[in-house]
Amino acid sequence: MKLVPSSRFLLEWSTVHRLVTSSRQCSKFVTVMKRTYSARSKPAPTLSPSSTNKRKADDDESDIENHVRLLTQKKKQRFALIASKAKAPAASCPLKPSQQKTLTQLHFVLDSSVLRACTLCGLSYTRGAPDDEALHRSHCGRVQRGMEWGREEQRESLKAGVTEISANVRIKNGTCGRIICFPANIGGRIGSKLANLLETINLTLTSPPLTKPVLDNSKAYVFLIPSQTNSYREKIVGCVIAQRISTAMAIATLEETAAAGTHHSDNTSPDGSPKSLIAKPMTPLVAVDAASGLFCYPKPLSTPLGIPRLFVSSSHRRQGIATRLLTAAAETFIHGCPLDPLKGEVAFSQPTEGGNAVMKSWGKGFVRIYEE
Repeated sequence: MKLVPSSRFLLEWSTVHRLVTSSRQCSKFVTVMKRTYSARSKPAPTLSPSSTNKRKADDDESDIENHVRLLTQKKKQRFALIASKAKAPAASCPLKPSQQKTLTQLHFVLDSSVLRACTLCGLSYTRGAPDDEALHRSHCGRVQRGMEWGREEQRESLKAGVTEISANVRIKNGTCGRIICFPANIGGRIGSKLANLLETINLTLTSPPLTKPVLDNSKAYVFLIPSQTNSYREKIVGCVIAQRISTAMAIATLEETAAAGTHHSDNTSPDGSPKSLIAKPMTPLVAVDAASGLFCYPKPLSTPLGIPRLFVSSSHRRQGIATRLLTAAAETFIHGCPLDPLKGEVAFSQPTEGGNAVMKSWGKGFVRIYEE
């Protein structure tokens, strides 16, 4: 009778066979590994336990030192590689012309001054200094072209008490303008315009700013002409500040100045050698501008009107604008009481060369000098 194994028996038998096969393979692998390791490794000499421990400690210490030395060399090599890579692009790729720094060679010029005086506006500034050159550009434009008077100022003038002194005033080049007047301590937009104008005037005349008490007792007379670019705007081409004062000094004529300084001593010294002429003034005079020969008598005289500032734009000078403004100020500064410069009722405050010429031509030598 033939026996047929069941399916369960076959399954268990296959599992057992697989496990036996795998265990035999593992034992063979372990045997091979043991043989290989034993073949490669050298037989250790028979030493005592103490010498064996000492040898192991020495080997461990040498291994640590070798390991540290190897790590140090690797770090040095790594840093050298990084540094070479960082320097390589700079050496291989030259800078573009736009990235290269432009060098400027400077020279000391000891025989010339760095200060420059503009012939158009008269301002002295340091050549090459950015701040000074920017200030000169803005100031020179104001001096040549003047400042604008537009619709905004005209609308505000009705409320601010601006008075039109004269209209259709014709100057020498045929242009017709007008003269307006307002208090020098005015506020608002017109006050800001006047402050900018006074700043330009002070820079031109190299004068200090007018103090608040002076502005409180002063009036501003402004000469306006139509703008050539905009029919709704006008240009400020001249300005006079008229101040209420109490006293001033009379100007000495050239003859009086010469007479006061031509009293000389004897031409010979006690030892008989020639002696230079020594001027001994008989009457003490106050020197206002010795270079131009402007001297005054120190005695204070009653004078009601002073002119601390007088300005005309450079492109509109020698057109009679200054004399028109001075005449308007003398006639209207005190309401109902016109002042006459020929009677010494008007004074200037330390005029410049141009102001001295206007003072002589307008006042015929009778205008006085006062100190601000």
